[in-house]
Amino acid sequence: MKELVQIWNRVTTRRYSSVNITDRELCDISNNRLKSSDIDTSAIEANLAECEGLNNKFSDDLDFNQKKDAIINRLFERRRKGQVARQPKCLFLLLMLGFFALGAACFIFLAHPYDFLFNQKVVLQDGGEILEMWRTPEVELFCRVYLFNVTNAEEYMAGIDDKIKVKEVGPYVYKEGFRHEITKFNDNGTMSVIPHHPLTWMGNMSEGHKENDILFLPHIALLSIANVVAPKGFVTRFGLNNIITLTNSQPLVKMTAREFMMGYESKLMTLGSTFLPGWINFDKLGLIDRMYDFSGDYETVFTGVHDVRYSGLIDTYRGSTDLPQWEGKHCSNVQNASDATKFKGGLGKNDTLLFFRKSMCRSGILIPVEEGVKSGLNAYKYTYPENMLDNGQYIKENKCFCRKGKCLPAGLIDVTDCYYGFPIALSYPHFYKGDDILFSKVEGLTPNKEEHETSFWIEPTSGLPLEVSSKMQINLALEDLSTIHNVDRFSNMYLPMLWFDIKLYSLTPSLERRFNLYLNILPVVERAAMYVLFGIGTCLIFATIYNLTFKIMFKSVNNRTTRNIVIGNQFSSNEKKNNNTIYSPCETPLNGVDSDSSDTQFDPERRPSLLKVHGDRLKELSSKLSDKMYDSVGTVKDIVMGELTHVKNIFDRKSSLRNDANDPYKSDSGEEMIQGYKTIKQSDSDDDCKYLEVIDDGSEFDTIDFDTNNSKRLKDLERRDKETILHIKE
Repeated sequence: MKELVQIWNRVTTRRYSSVNITDRELCDISNNRLKSSDIDTSAIEANLAECEGLNNKFSDDLDFNQKKDAIINRLFERRRKGQVARQPKCLFLLLMLGFFALGAACFIFLAHPYDFLFNQKVVLQDGGEILEMWRTPEVELFCRVYLFNVTNAEEYMAGIDDKIKVKEVGPYVYKEGFRHEITKFNDNGTMSVIPHHPLTWMGNMSEGHKENDILFLPHIALLSIANVVAPKGFVTRFGLNNIITLTNSQPLVKMTAREFMMGYESKLMTLGSTFLPGWINFDKLGLIDRMYDFSGDYETVFTGVHDVRYSGLIDTYRGSTDLPQWEGKHCSNVQNASDATKFKGGLGKNDTLLFFRKSMCRSGILIPVEEGVKSGLNAYKYTYPENMLDNGQYIKENKCFCRKGKCLPAGLIDVTDCYYGFPIALSYPHFYKGDDILFSKVEGLTPNKEEHETSFWIEPTSGLPLEVSSKMQINLALEDLSTIHNVDRFSNMYLPMLWFDIKLYSLTPSLERRFNLYLNILPVVERAAMYVLFGIGTCLIFATIYNLTFKIMFKSVNNRTTRNIVIGNQFSSNEKKNNNTIYSPCETPLNGVDSDSSDTQFDPERRPSLLKVHGDRLKELSSKLSDKMYDSVGTVKDIVMGELTHVKNIFDRKSSLRNDANDPYKSDSGEEMIQGYKTIKQSDSDDDCKYLEVIDDGSEFDTIDFDTNNSKRLKDLERRDKETILHIKE
């Protein structure tokens, strides 16, 4: 039986504690002091670890709520009497400012407000800034004209020379007015427009050339009428020959440069309108004058409401998306073409464009060939593709440019139907990129890329033309004229008359500043604002989080570690001085007053608790516990009561073996001991902590004797135990 009790003793030798919770206070569990001289260093370390574990158990449970409340208190002012909600503090305002900055940066990154505002501005709407700029562009557009003066007119007419020799003369410069008369806005996202392009002579830009310069130039009326009448019947040809003889008309005549460009009077023109009514309805014939005749023209233009990229582009010309002169969509289409006021926006590096001009009688395809900077803006250089003026010889789709099945040599496009039936053909200046047959009867042409290639520098985002040089040459494509007097030597000839360059040198300073702001500065401002807001928002949020969380967490951990180390060192040093004292783990003061540890003397009669230093901190933590902690205490109490009942039975047996001389039920300090239970009472404080702990002194029984002399003592002990238990339950 003795061995059995010893085994049971070892198994059940545990420390028990009970916790009593008062109004929003939690008192830590502690053990009573018991004098003994057998406590060694290992026991001290074990008890210290146990106490620290008990402390950490409650601290871990309170960490979340404690730090949550600490964070909230750092963000908001505490509630005051009469206040409904807490007032935000500086940290809260910084946190909100950080989130606002970060949200604004994300908004810029995802929504691209610049693109939205720019697209809204590009739309051609009534009263809009861009509409007014498009209606009357603030640009200086010039038409530079170069005439081909025939230097051997008499020699060629006399049959001395086999080829006509020409010399380029010019430039003769006119400033082109550019205005769109808007008649109405349509419901389908277009507006009806009448174009106007008046010309103004610019003598100061003509490099010494004047409109009254006398030149030998082709007689357009005679050669054109002869080309029309030549394939007709004998009677028609006989009548024309008589008129030519009576008027002594010659195919090469002297005239001023202005007459040739803006029109000159001719008796043949008057007779032509008489014999061929409906063909010629004007008294004067001038190439530039006819080229800039926009009477009767009207267009519909996209406003960009449905797609901002197409704002300013042509939808229909004279009520149709196709030109009547050509058969086949490839040749006749003018939809989505530009008149050079504004091109398609949002261009990629491989996108092609369409350029339409009445003088060209078609839409010209433009392809990108280079990238650079013009007027301070990024731009793509566009030009006409190779073989654009082919008539099916190289590109089968261009077969539709053959008029009435008759195809001109490569490098020429027949535009007879656009020039009142005159045999007009267009080419690049000096027959640049033209077939060799074009040079067979003409001398003096020197084509080269630098001077005769068309180029458009276009800003890709807006489609704004920054620099334009559109070059084209007007020629007479004559057929067999052998049956007509005075013109038989011009049969099957491609006679150059003039070439023109519609030139935009650069944007005006006001437009350059405005579009530099729209296209260069504002995008950079948007990106810079996004990066700055992102950086500010991130810094503010991380700084606030550090102040709210990391600083609190690390401070709490560091303080707790420091306290444990200090307390542990204090205890060890004092233990060496007081070898007769016994370490009492987990002792908690009953009152809320904690004395200064530096002034406390560790003596056998009065030793400060190991966790006493934590009293204030635990009280502060316990005041913030939620109602759930109150519910959990009841469960702890029930468990403790069960354990107490079990331990009491064991100590009842131990108590029977103790003699009266060494009565263990009284402590040196005069505190009451009941069968190994130490009860400490404080009735004067509202924050009482009533607790009970079992202490095992490690002694063992030699014998177990249940004699009758101890029965009275057992009854007294049982009565006291019941009173103690009832007192604990309260």
